[in-house]
Amino acid sequence: MSIPAEMRHITFNQPGGPDVLYLTTGPVPSLQSDEILIKVAAAGVNRPDIQQRKGAYPPPPGASPILGLEVAGEVVACGPGVTTWNRGDHVTALCNGGGYAEFVAVPAGQCLPWPAGFDAVQAASLPETFFTVWANLFQLGRLAPGETVLVHGGTSGIGVTAIQLGVAFGAEMYATAGSGAKCAACLELGATGAINYREADFLSDIKEMTQGAGVDVILDMVGAPYAQRNLSALKRDGRLVQIAFMQGNVAQEFDLLPIMIKRLTVTGSTMRPRTAAEKAAIATQLHETVWPWLEAGRVRPVIAETASWESVSKMHQVMENSSHVGKIILKIS
Repeated sequence: MSIPAEMRHITFNQPGGPDVLYLTTGPVPSLQSDEILIKVAAAGVNRPDIQQRKGAYPPPPGASPILGLEVAGEVVACGPGVTTWNRGDHVTALCNGGGYAEFVAVPAGQCLPWPAGFDAVQAASLPETFFTVWANLFQLGRLAPGETVLVHGGTSGIGVTAIQLGVAFGAEMYATAGSGAKCAACLELGATGAINYREADFLSDIKEMTQGAGVDVILDMVGAPYAQRNLSALKRDGRLVQIAFMQGNVAQEFDLLPIMIKRLTVTGSTMRPRTAAEKAAIATQLHETVWPWLEAGRVRPVIAETASWESVSKMHQVMENSSHVGKIILKIS
């Protein structure tokens, strides 16, 4: 196809609520040697997009200021150093930014083929959560088959991915969620138990569910209010992996003694600032291990909402209300 000089994309003039977002035009991104240019068919909406829109999560140096961290589409051009992709290939990509646009440039190593049988919407739902869960639950969390895991926010994009990947890997998964219906969704995805955090204390419930033992790994995005209880809910040699701080990052009167007594590991990470080489290594592992699970139906995308990108403000509102189960996807036209 002929690549135009201009493209449409979503932008905002100043930080604010969902209503600050609007469609505009700008130049099609130029390619670095190791990048491919993707004509975007669908893009995922993620929590970091909300934070960037609010002015709380600026893009790293060199990244596009346009929102959007994951896309699916067609390769329309390749940088001179790219040997792994060709024009016409269908890819899904973890972007450093720029996904809410008709075209986006992405390092080639951060791209993966659409799993067999997937369409653009399904493919676009994968990168941000699958890269994040693999890096944090499997790499940092050192999850082993037969271990137990507690996932906070079990019906978020991260949560539905973590539950399914853990089950496919042979772990016993537990989750917290904000309603009975969301808890039921966690169980349907394979969780052994689910706790409604609005009605129960997750610490006492997870202890009861595990016959007092606790769990081996906790994947947490809540932060400060859960910190002490997370340590109490872990077994000896357990691992707490922090991936966000939705309710604050400063815990008051935090008792560190359980870390020593139970030999706990407390760790965490962010995805966006990682190098292209680090992200490419995660992509390789996903392709080798997880893509066969997707193609065999052992793991599936969970799509909560799909809308035209003209409805981006509404989809950001859905994300902020936390009323959804799974991923929110924009169709780019």
